[in-house]
Amino acid sequence: MRSYIIRRILLIIPTVFFVTAIIFLSIRLIPGSVIDVMVADYESFGGPVTQQDIQVIKHNLGMDVPVYVQYARWVDQVVHGNLGTALWAQHPVIDDIEARWPVTAELGILAIIISQLIALPIGIYSALRQNAPGDYLSRSFAILCIAVPSFWLATLVIVYPSIWWGYMPSITLIKFTVDPLGNLKMFIVPAIVLGMGMSGTSMRMTRTMMLEVMRQDYIRTAWAKGLKERTVVIRHALKNALIPIITITGQQFSMLIGGSIIIESIFALPGMGLLIINSLNGRDYITFEACLLLYAVVLVVVNLITDIAYGFLDPRIHYT
Repeated sequence: MRSYIIRRILLIIPTVFFVTAIIFLSIRLIPGSVIDVMVADYESFGGPVTQQDIQVIKHNLGMDVPVYVQYARWVDQVVHGNLGTALWAQHPVIDDIEARWPVTAELGILAIIISQLIALPIGIYSALRQNAPGDYLSRSFAILCIAVPSFWLATLVIVYPSIWWGYMPSITLIKFTVDPLGNLKMFIVPAIVLGMGMSGTSMRMTRTMMLEVMRQDYIRTAWAKGLKERTVVIRHALKNALIPIITITGQQFSMLIGGSIIIESIFALPGMGLLIINSLNGRDYITFEACLLLYAVVLVVVNLITDIAYGFLDPRIHYT
């Protein structure tokens, strides 16, 4: 397994390099550059901007050179651990990321925990009570979780409680170290909204895999020995059914990233998602590229951890 892990880690290098090229070009393909945004901003406050002023702005931002030179400079900065300087705020991007990533990480971790707390028990129950009324109800709930858009549900959660009960979630970040209970109250609702959207697929996969595993010969042997249902399910069936579920969970990290951007915007959580939206609106290339690069590295590492987890769940899997 050691050689496999080393090869996978080495494979991360060209993967991340390829991702950097896509990230770098993607925002520049969007109509309207940061120069246009800055010129419009300056003209709205300080009068007309001359062509000479535009050249000065380009030079100060390092955009007076060809795109491939800008890309080479950015990659060189990243290799040396420097994610660059924000184009508008003119301070290191790493400062914004350090302030905001704990918010996104907490939201993501809570969402994953909630999604699995919903998906695993319901999926297992649905498989054990196949074609019973509870099974039909569970499958309907799973389809509902998949079909209902998170942004729509989040909007309802924001609007209707404020109309009916005058309740509005806090828009000021409460840090966990300052007030753990207040922090949990602030994050629990958006985490449930985000987690429900992820739980539907996991629910259906859990049910499918449990049905398949429960038909295996070794499960019949366990029943024949007179073992209790709880023992058969938890100790014998669930472990072998978890591999596809873990795969789905690993793949949902990409959904989690996209969902967190929307949920953070709706609930005004000062996380990475809100930083990406603001940098995209202001065409702050450096901040946008740094955030997406961080997400890409996280996804690659999560995929590696997911693959390694297979060997611990099923001893029959060998890495060469």
